Amino acid sequence: MFYKLIILLVTSCLSIVAYGQDKSAFEIYDKAGKRVSYRKLFKKAKKSDVVLFGELHNNSIAHWLQLELSKDLHKAGKLILGAEMFEADNQKALDDYLGGVIDYSGLDSLARLWSNYKTDYAPIVDFARDNGIPFIGTNIPRRFARMVHKNGGFAALDALGDEEKGWIAPLPIRFDPELPQYKNILTMMGEHGTPELVKAQAIKDATMAYFILSNHTGGHTFLHLNGAYHSDFHQGILSYLRQRNDSLRYMTITTVEQENIRCLEDKHKGRADFIICVDRDMTKTY
Repeated sequence: MFYKLIILLVTSCLSIVAYGQDKSAFEIYDKAGKRVSYRKLFKKAKKSDVVLFGELHNNSIAHWLQLELSKDLHKAGKLILGAEMFEADNQKALDDYLGGVIDYSGLDSLARLWSNYKTDYAPIVDFARDNGIPFIGTNIPRRFARMVHKNGGFAALDALGDEEKGWIAPLPIRFDPELPQYKNILTMMGEHGTPELVKAQAIKDATMAYFILSNHTGGHTFLHLNGAYHSDFHQGILSYLRQRNDSLRYMTITTVEQENIRCLEDKHKGRADFIICVDRDMTKTY
């Protein structure tokens, strides 16, 4: 009877371990795969000149943490915000919204807002508006990136007028096709991958880097929101930032999803200075 009781207790404990463990929506890891606190991430971000926050566009945890980090950085010092999700030729409309000249309807009419703007980006844009924080649209107009992809590479941009060239990184840009993240695009896209497609990615990265540095002010932290691929493994945007100014303090964050968030998978180690590992079952925003 005694041994049966012991077996029952052991079995019960195993069940609790398997099915009753604490539930967490996400964990944060450093680049080596060591679990760290949000406070450590924030302390490094506060000391950085530029923070690239790589997101999965439909990941609700990433969007929430972007907003929380913005609030904390604003309390701690001077903050500038910027995002891939606004293109450079929409800056006036964005400024008018931030300044109260137009309302949301006006912004929606004048700017090319992403379909998930209301759920994922409006909260942080409205936070900037309510607190007088600059918000910079850093991305190349998508029609120009499409020209690079479909019309023969960077040479297609030579036909742009002076005003249009003001919405992209100064030409010519330095392009390294051997960067692993650029080479991976060809692998991922299979028969649809072309050198011109990679160049379209590069002109986006170069343009975002250019507008980040053009709008960065000493003593401020520039928090930039972008798709994770644009800054993963310290490449993409960060490569172009370092080309132009290697003296600033840069920090990268990325977002990944795993079935088990208790241990960071090897393929994600080194992806960024801080890796936000989100439970794969977390609700998506679209």
